[in-house]
Amino acid sequence: MTNFLKNIRLRRKKRKTNQTITNIAVIGGGSWATALVKMLTENNTMVHWWMRDKQAVKHIQKFHHNPAYLSGVTVNKRKVKATLDLKEAVKNAEYILIVVPAAFVEDALSPLNAEDFKGKIVISAVKGIIPEKNWLVTELLEKTYQVPREKIGVVAGPCHAEEVALEKQSYLTIASANDLTAQKIADILACRFIKTFVNDDLFGVEYAAVIKNIIALACGICHGLNYGDNFQAVLVTNSMSEIERFVDKIAPQNRNLNASAYLGDLLVTAYSQFSRNRTFGNMIGRGYNVKSAQMEMNMIAEGYYAVRCIYEINKNLQVKMPIVDAVYRILYDRALPTAEIRQLADLLS
Repeated sequence: MTNFLKNIRLRRKKRKTNQTITNIAVIGGGSWATALVKMLTENNTMVHWWMRDKQAVKHIQKFHHNPAYLSGVTVNKRKVKATLDLKEAVKNAEYILIVVPAAFVEDALSPLNAEDFKGKIVISAVKGIIPEKNWLVTELLEKTYQVPREKIGVVAGPCHAEEVALEKQSYLTIASANDLTAQKIADILACRFIKTFVNDDLFGVEYAAVIKNIIALACGICHGLNYGDNFQAVLVTNSMSEIERFVDKIAPQNRNLNASAYLGDLLVTAYSQFSRNRTFGNMIGRGYNVKSAQMEMNMIAEGYYAVRCIYEINKNLQVKMPIVDAVYRILYDRALPTAEIRQLADLLS
């Protein structure tokens, strides 16, 4: 081997040795959490993966894949430590990534206090809203755990976990009130099959992600009732105006709702075969009641909880939201889907 080649190899080895490992705590054990763990381990990271299911943790430790979600994804055993100890998971983490359904976020985080979050960047990948409180996850982090807003980020799509598992080219938008925070999060998630963008519209992106799940429910209900693609196209077009009116009222800011974090995320959730909200809505349209649909899916459709929260928030805002209102009445007032969608059809333009 020539001295020239030896020097190149030594330099490469030195660069590799000097790379800083980023410690990240991931809270949640579902399909989206699994997909995000896969993304993170494409980079120079150590992931401390907390989930509440003891058997799932043992399975991951032994067989290196999540037994219940995206079981085809191999978990990198050198870069991932699955644990039942939440305090231990976040202890040395520089980033905390929350990937728990919104209805269970408070319970999942209950062992932690403000001191556990101090100095860390906290990321919400939750596309839902806290029931009863009607808070975004970012609001919970600020109000309950005193996380400064500039240390908070939100992960938005369009991106389905199932396609991440297949390493299909996908896109994420990272929103934060602080540009540097957004860029740091974008850097740890970007990899060979994930492209990331940054956005400063923290609350707008988060509310849009919540409402698009409700729209996907509406699309599913219409599909279950045998409405066609023509109707669905008009429904989704109108829903974009509904989202715009709501976010402009609750979080006024200059924003381009045609960007992928808003329109793109809405489209993939409204039309994709992987959309659990669309699937849930489809079952309702076909005649399932809420409880039966939830039991058969065995997964959380965020839109079910979100529609009640948005409906209640909008009692004060008084924004025109006929699609949200129709979905609320179907799911919570037990109104007939056929009658509600027929009335809704007359309001669309």
